Amino acid sequence: MAGEVTIPILPCRVLDGSITFYEALGFRQTYRQRRPNPYAVVAREDIQIHLFGLDDFDPATSTGNVIVAVPDPDPLYESFASGLRTTFGRLPSAGIPRILRPRKRFGTVRGFSVVDPGGNWLRFSKLGDTEEEAKKEPAAGLARVVENAARQGDARGHDGAALEVLDKGLARFPDAPPLERVRALLYRAELGVRLDDRNVATSALAAACAVPLSDQERATVEPDLSHATELVTGLSSGG
Repeated sequence: MAGEVTIPILPCRVLDGSITFYEALGFRQTYRQRRPNPYAVVAREDIQIHLFGLDDFDPATSTGNVIVAVPDPDPLYESFASGLRTTFGRLPSAGIPRILRPRKRFGTVRGFSVVDPGGNWLRFSKLGDTEEEAKKEPAAGLARVVENAARQGDARGHDGAALEVLDKGLARFPDAPPLERVRALLYRAELGVRLDDRNVATSALAAACAVPLSDQERATVEPDLSHATELVTGLSSGG
């Protein structure tokens, strides 16, 4: 039977904080219950999420995961990021909650992830993409290393392991094309922010900016550069 709808019910410790976070993403609260148990519903167009509160719940131990397939994840990410900047004054990229920008992860389709205040992962991917399609044109060299690192950091949340993979790749492919090297260094800067390592973050950003690029290459990598610069600037200022 067609037309079925599946709605996730996700735990959190403080319901108000989770509602505020989802409202920053452009969701609206459509239902709220305080007794006999804390419960709320937030919705954004066709995406609906139910939340329930548990006083002794630890978001750091959450294993909640939701896959959300959308027509185009990139503009949705931009909308989410804008709302988070407006509400919180910065783009949360480390800890709980956080948002990870769209990126191809090795063996997966392109997309981005949001970790909500309950530690639940919402994994947004392009509607219709499949694992088989993602593997048709595999990356090579340093570009493949970045995808492997992103699989650790962006898909699994293992930022330390991602940095280790990336550093080994940068050492292994010192003569990688400039654009690939810049992208790898900018991801290294982002990982440094997530790990609260100012030295890694600032040195990687500086190294990326020092790589000579053509005007076309610089325009191509500008979104990555702007994102990394924003995160490193926030880390350096204590934001």
